[in-house]
Amino acid sequence: MTRVLALMARGEDLLIAPFRGRRALSTYCVAFASLGFCLTLLAGTQATNPAHTDENPPPKPKVRFSPEVVNVYANTYVDIYAVVEDRKGRLVSNLDQEDFRVTEENVPQQIQYFSRETDAPLTIGTVVDTSPSQGSVLAIEQQQAKSLIRQVLRPNDSGFVLHFDERVELLQDLTDDQQLLARAIDGTVIHEPGQAALSNALSPTQPGAAVGGSHLYDTICFASKLLMNQVGRNVLVLLTDGEDVGSEAKLGAALEAAEKANLIIYSVVVSDLTFYEDRGLRFHGDSVLKKFSLATGGRMSRGKDALSTASAFGQIGGELRGQYLLRYTPSQKGDGSFRKIKVEVPHGNYRVRARRGYYAEPE
Repeated sequence: MTRVLALMARGEDLLIAPFRGRRALSTYCVAFASLGFCLTLLAGTQATNPAHTDENPPPKPKVRFSPEVVNVYANTYVDIYAVVEDRKGRLVSNLDQEDFRVTEENVPQQIQYFSRETDAPLTIGTVVDTSPSQGSVLAIEQQQAKSLIRQVLRPNDSGFVLHFDERVELLQDLTDDQQLLARAIDGTVIHEPGQAALSNALSPTQPGAAVGGSHLYDTICFASKLLMNQVGRNVLVLLTDGEDVGSEAKLGAALEAAEKANLIIYSVVVSDLTFYEDRGLRFHGDSVLKKFSLATGGRMSRGKDALSTASAFGQIGGELRGQYLLRYTPSQKGDGSFRKIKVEVPHGNYRVRARRGYYAEPE
């Protein structure tokens, strides 16, 4: 925020200035400072934080360090957070280190640290889709997102809130204050573009589609940048139908950004199918969200109504408190490549969900 204010003082363009302090984002996404993409970071932060004085300063974002639990120690240790289910989809929480097998690029790795129900610090980003297609389901999403925050956030944890439509907006920066997070979630409103812009947004094959839409991939890139330096578990919860229209970033760039930030992506698909049917459009957001969840060790769930949506969020909360932590030292030094990881429980009919790889930065 200090960077933004300094740029304002020099009279620089508000649409471009917020990104000049975040040059690392271009590693994962193409330049966002185009007319088709607007990040109203300053406006969003001011809109959700009440006025304050020097005697009552706003909460400061937390960057935590834990001497015991980290994602990567200078490319020496790799941490994997894994969820194990039985054949009926029930969480399995009584396994031991000897029950697991970890391979990197098909080479067995020695697990050096193991724990159940990890208390590693949790940073959770709540992302709310406010494009027109979500108009009839937003209230359900808001209620359950606040419930999840209350369920999983503990004193050493923090979160933030983003919303997206044809813009990507940070409504609440990193904080451990649950009331501020809830206020930001309640502050999400459906964006209603002009009729011409809406028509283009829903017809992505036509020229001019990028003037409106639903910038899901851009949002994942931005959230990945926010979480890049956080220690512990970095979790992103997407409340969306999975349709992307108008993003500057492509699917591959968004997925790479998430993998480099070691994100675990959960998606709750609460979609209004009649919105698409009435406009003669096909809904295919599920397949995109599955790709993000499978690659990062998360889950994609569907919510058809208030009851099933509550169940989906409850499942996410249970998994975040029932993960196994497996740590190992890679047998091969970092060279900048993407390393494929596989976690298995060889004995028993179990399904393991964990991230499928990581980028081994050069040492």
